[in-house]
Amino acid sequence: MTIRLIAIDVDDTLLTSHQTISPGTKNALREKLAQGVKVVLCSGRPLAGVRHFMTDLGISGHDQYVITGNGAIIETAAGRILQAQVLDRQDYLALADFAATHQVPFNVLDTHSRIYTPDRNVDRWTVVQAAENFAGLYIRQPAEMPADFQMLKAVYVGRPDQLDAIQPAAEAAFGDLFYVVRASDNFLEVMHPGVDKGAALQQLATLLHLAAAQVMAIGDGNNDVPMLQWAGTGVVMGNGTEAAKAGGDFITRTNDEEGIDHALQHFADRF
Repeated sequence: MTIRLIAIDVDDTLLTSHQTISPGTKNALREKLAQGVKVVLCSGRPLAGVRHFMTDLGISGHDQYVITGNGAIIETAAGRILQAQVLDRQDYLALADFAATHQVPFNVLDTHSRIYTPDRNVDRWTVVQAAENFAGLYIRQPAEMPADFQMLKAVYVGRPDQLDAIQPAAEAAFGDLFYVVRASDNFLEVMHPGVDKGAALQQLATLLHLAAAQVMAIGDGNNDVPMLQWAGTGVVMGNGTEAAKAGGDFITRTNDEEGIDHALQHFADRF
């Protein structure tokens, strides 16, 4: 079947190591959009953190789509939310208590792209998140949050060895309650139990009356595995994790070597 939708992770996939979209990738994706193929950014970032890349590629309007928060939000490129699965204030209390007990830096991302942390000594990775997402960064204790507070995800952040040390405990404490995934070396993320990129991609495809065989997913990380496995064609970047490579169908070049353009040329006869 002809591929009608391409779902693309952002960090280390769409973007080079310099946080830019390479010329070959930009031209290749604009060409697909011109052919009527949907190009859907599928990111752990909030909308504010991907909007400028969507603009750069020409993804706009109510007939184009974006998946954010690792699948928590499905919305049109014009900002109309089609589905939202979020965590609440009680979840924040429990997750923040774990962070305090295990002395690991912690923050949450709300539905307006703002980042909150109870840590007065803010970890550098939390600052990086806020800068990448063009979001405000607020220091708030859990008890200060309003009763109706909602968040897309919670994130334990820090050095790889810090997260290696607490990941088993986090999975034991929350694995039956939430979706817990090591999104990268520096981020251990916790989301609504119904959330992952694969589930969101499947739901969007259903809304668009597309079968899995008509969908290509491109990613590099462990949090991309669900969409790589669900899509009819799963493309993994050459810089991808071992779990991602095991979950995909084709390994392309790295994000610094026009990996997306290379993959689209490889599968040119599928469009």
